[in-house]
Amino acid sequence: MNLGLRLAAGSAIVAFVMGGLWWGPVWFWSVGVALVSAWGCWELLSLMRARGVAVYRTFGIVMGALIPLVVYQAGGGTRAGEVVFIVLACFGLFVIQFLRSENPKALEGIALTLFVILYVGWFLSHFIKLRLMPGGIMWISYLLAVTKSSDIAAYAVGSIWGRHRLIKHISPKKSIEGTIAGLFASVGVSVAFTGHLPVAMTTLQLMGIGGVIGVVGQCGDLSESMIKRYCASKDSGVLVPGFGGLLDVLDSLLFTAPLFYFFVNSLA
Repeated sequence: MNLGLRLAAGSAIVAFVMGGLWWGPVWFWSVGVALVSAWGCWELLSLMRARGVAVYRTFGIVMGALIPLVVYQAGGGTRAGEVVFIVLACFGLFVIQFLRSENPKALEGIALTLFVILYVGWFLSHFIKLRLMPGGIMWISYLLAVTKSSDIAAYAVGSIWGRHRLIKHISPKKSIEGTIAGLFASVGVSVAFTGHLPVAMTTLQLMGIGGVIGVVGQCGDLSESMIKRYCASKDSGVLVPGFGGLLDVLDSLLFTAPLFYFFVNSLA
């Protein structure tokens, strides 16, 4: 993969996201998250359909966009109302199948469609929850910086010095050397935020939080690799030059966003 192309595309994404986060209104950020969620659902459901699974793509895309918008409309929080939509999504999938011809694999399609709605739509909606919290812009900036610095370091070091495979049957290119570099990067960037977060934290605390985010982010990366292997696909799409699909950029954030939100919420 062309490292220069990857860096150029990554820089453009960072500039666009940070611009929308720091200078755009909350509704703009929320609509952006909803659109990204819808696209991510489309990518993943399309991969599953190509794999031969009869998923409910249109329904999944619509629900993937609606859940973030519901979170924004309700003002975030732990009771934002998206749970109702998740229940309705499950109910709606069964109703749709009631109206279709008999399908012996219907349950597989329902389960995987619901999984995509949760994995992409609900998990990403926590970026809106974070944005609506006091100091939300800085919390999101911290999360993005720590998570993606781990990605960048793991990729760069793994590409140049990686010799020992991490989990070969899931992601043959990921190395132990890259993983260690990613963890060091996430801890280092986390410590660099000392004195800049809405809640004061010690260096030791930031080291611990950075390490956890680094581990969770890399597990998110591996999780998407496992999903792509199930779908017999190398990338989730071709939207982002040097990366592949949108989910190939977001994979490490899908787990860190909700877990970090609940951590920040516990500080209030």
